[in-house]
Amino acid sequence: MEPDTFRGDAGDVYWRRRMSVLVGALVVVAVVAWACSSGSDGPAGKSSAQSLASPPAGPVLSGLPTLSPSPTVSPSSSASPSAKPSASVKAVAAKPRPRKPGMPCERSELVLSLQGRQEVYTGSAQPGFVYTLVNTGPVMCTTDVGPRALELLITSGQDRIWSTADCVSGEDGQVHKLERGIPLVRTVQWDRRRSAATCGKEGQAALAGTYVAVVDGGSLRSRKAVFHLR
Repeated sequence: MEPDTFRGDAGDVYWRRRMSVLVGALVVVAVVAWACSSGSDGPAGKSSAQSLASPPAGPVLSGLPTLSPSPTVSPSSSASPSAKPSASVKAVAAKPRPRKPGMPCERSELVLSLQGRQEVYTGSAQPGFVYTLVNTGPVMCTTDVGPRALELLITSGQDRIWSTADCVSGEDGQVHKLERGIPLVRTVQWDRRRSAATCGKEGQAALAGTYVAVVDGGSLRSRKAVFHLR
């Protein structure tokens, strides 16, 4: 046998032994792996498999907002239909007593007006006035129309000149019946002289100028009538 031939056979035997050792090691690893896999088929293995299969309960990535399920709105058991407001007691307005004829007149039912006979009086002409009082109420009523109850007053600026309430003799009260819609008409004439609350000698003659007349009944008052003396 040649030396080279012997050398080649020895090398092949060496590599075969190395390959058999490597194959044996792989077989041992495979057997161990098979034993481990078969042992994990029990309850513990199943639980671990389930834990691997199921997704994590919490958020997967940190920094992302956690989505929580929206709350379920259920009708409250304590909710009850709104209580109906209790019936309020309606106040019954007291009906005014019907007016009887002859009762005192309500001031709100009386209309007082004044009219001058003319605007300018010259020489010795005496100013004259007409005033009316009308009852607008539903029935006939009574009221005082005396010279003090219905005072015709003449002034010039702040100067009090003359009044029907001055120096009244006897009873000044005059109760009069006023039928509905029928005016009481009174005429008054001024002698162009001053008057005073107390009776005395004849008053002084009024000077030429502008004057204002008005009928004053307290809460009842006529419009002013302006006139001039020349």
